[in-house]
Amino acid sequence: MTERPHLAVIGAGPAGLAGALAAAARGVHVTLLDAADQAGGQFYRQPAPALGARRPQALHHQWRTWERLRDGLDRHLATGRIRHLTDHHVWCAQRDPASASFSVHALRGPAQEEGVTVRADAVLIATGGYERALPFPGWTLPGVVTAGGAQAMLKGRLVLPGRTAVVAGTGPLLLPVATGLAAAGARVAALVESADPGAVLRRAPVLAAHPDKLAEGAWYAARLLRHGVPLVPRHAVVEAHGTDRLAAVTVAALDRDGRTTPGSARRIPCDTLAVGHGMLPHTDLAETLGCTLSGTAVRVDDEQRTDVPGVWAAGETTGIGGAALALAEGHIAGRSIAARLHGTTPDPRRWSAAARARTRLRHFVAALDAVCVPPAGWADTVPDDTVVCRCEEVTAGEIRTAAGTLGASDLRTVKLLTRAGMGWCQGRMCAPAVAGLTGCPLAPGRRPFARPVPLGVLAALPDPD
Repeated sequence: MTERPHLAVIGAGPAGLAGALAAAARGVHVTLLDAADQAGGQFYRQPAPALGARRPQALHHQWRTWERLRDGLDRHLATGRIRHLTDHHVWCAQRDPASASFSVHALRGPAQEEGVTVRADAVLIATGGYERALPFPGWTLPGVVTAGGAQAMLKGRLVLPGRTAVVAGTGPLLLPVATGLAAAGARVAALVESADPGAVLRRAPVLAAHPDKLAEGAWYAARLLRHGVPLVPRHAVVEAHGTDRLAAVTVAALDRDGRTTPGSARRIPCDTLAVGHGMLPHTDLAETLGCTLSGTAVRVDDEQRTDVPGVWAAGETTGIGGAALALAEGHIAGRSIAARLHGTTPDPRRWSAAARARTRLRHFVAALDAVCVPPAGWADTVPDDTVVCRCEEVTAGEIRTAAGTLGASDLRTVKLLTRAGMGWCQGRMCAPAVAGLTGCPLAPGRRPFARPVPLGVLAALPDPD
């Protein structure tokens, strides 16, 4: 495929959809590439059509917003202004300095063995984020899933991961996961949140400036109460138990320093543990293009432009902030792209409402991030024999030896010494844990490809690529 659309949008979640619709409405031809078989991303994940879901809205918050995005996409698809390439897994994006154009390379289909190249004048990266997974004894047992994984099973496949669940970790994602599982018929034995409620109260002035968010939180609280889900604050899961699969978890109270309190451990029977400790931005494609990062997120200006000409970024890839912030950033990016591609200077007044929403939401997210952080002492509770890198079966003891005895001071050196991060996921699952165990900074690892690529696909690329 060698057509030359004006804009390639990578990711069809809230940010990608908002950007694609804003650009298409202003005369830009858009190719929307996404790895899923339906638009929506994780937040608006839809059940497979073959399942015949009668009320998919029951699994969603902000359903009307999704309907507006879906209807807008359908209109632009009908006119040919947007081309939606589903089940396309983008593995690399390149900029040609001579022509200032881009080549976006993807693998098509479930087998991911067929290469596709899309040419574009500009690129919007809206690749979202991924969950932070922190290890503990028993976390590799069947029945232990990430919070987002449990949500994806429920939303996309209408499947419960188990009958009796514990939802644990920290962050706002735990609320919809717990309420969703309970509404679908699971017994949620506990919602275990490591954050300190007192820290929330100390940031009340900032949080109170967002009555819509407070109302959303109250809505979830009412749902938890209705389903009889007990909230267990300032606790963390310290061990999962079972032989062939999960049978119970042990939780312990945390002191003010985020360390487990001796004598506070108690066991909760369950067959499912949905655990998550926040999210991290997906930056692989931005890194292949040479975009500068700020911490773990892509750095952008007020127009959502990166420092690579012709590349914009929006949504979780610029910093984890939720669907509402992603929509605002995507809208701003789409308007900016349309103006720039038409050779005019963007007028920020055209997106002032979205810019104000972006500012308010970033303040809110910063306050929430200060509260919802992994317990400070989590790494000290991980025994040496706990597997940390599941792909390569590297234990916490081996990782500690690499840093303490062998002197590794960065994640790449730890990887070379232990193979932690060399597996299929390329460290996406274990890198946060390795960083916490060693004290190394969680610096993104620059790599030429965002995902594994068959050699045949590489060999078939034209020589200039």
